[in-house]
Amino acid sequence: MTLYVGTSGWQYADWRGVLYPEGCPVRRWLEEYAAAFATVEVNNAFYRLPSRETFAVWRERVPPDFTVAVKASRYLSHVRRLREPAEPVRRLMSHAAGLGDRLGPVLLQLPPTLRADAALLDDCLACFPPGIRVAVEPRHASWWTREVREVLERRGAALCWADAGGRPVTPLWATADWGYVRFHHGRARAWPHYGRRSLETWADRIATAWPSGRDADVYAYFNNDPTGAAVEDAMAFAGAARRAGLTTTRTPGRLPLPLPG
Repeated sequence: MTLYVGTSGWQYADWRGVLYPEGCPVRRWLEEYAAAFATVEVNNAFYRLPSRETFAVWRERVPPDFTVAVKASRYLSHVRRLREPAEPVRRLMSHAAGLGDRLGPVLLQLPPTLRADAALLDDCLACFPPGIRVAVEPRHASWWTREVREVLERRGAALCWADAGGRPVTPLWATADWGYVRFHHGRARAWPHYGRRSLETWADRIATAWPSGRDADVYAYFNNDPTGAAVEDAMAFAGAARRAGLTTTRTPGRLPLPLPG
């Protein structure tokens, strides 16, 4: 298997001196990020879906081995609440097509107030083109049913394994031959970092669910971006995964040294 390790976005000012050298212009941040990591989750597509042209420009700025996961627009998940999904899914995929072969999975994060409706989810997943990997992140406990699991399995969609506070907040169902993991915030100092043991435990969970001999891809993104915690934790997690026998995509070997004060 291959474990793709990255962060949820790259456009964070407080990553100066953490991932981006001091003095690196904002217009070069994507190139700097793509030299350090081989994948990113475009989290801000949830708030405002980029145009096809913007996605196409990003494609030209990253290397051929780079993979972009796209978080679905909130218009589909939070405004429509999965109802009448055909048009918003078509628009999402039409725009994301600008990424070409750099396009990875689509993340469908559901509102915490949206209760389970397996038929509604099934209808939505049916609207995605064949071959598109969709990860679903429900956030209401009513979704943890056999019926929902069967819908995910039948559609080849991955249940997104979500972590908050260093522990899973979703069942650890492997509903597809690939996986998706999101790290929201840890409990270590300084907040919102993850502790070493927590990351090692997650690496072991993934290695158990998708053994190294299987032809599978697992995508893992750190969403705890304040103070550069996501960058540092992604590096530490990749190290833990390699020690667990997993093959991971590139992460920074080391971070830039701060300028002397």
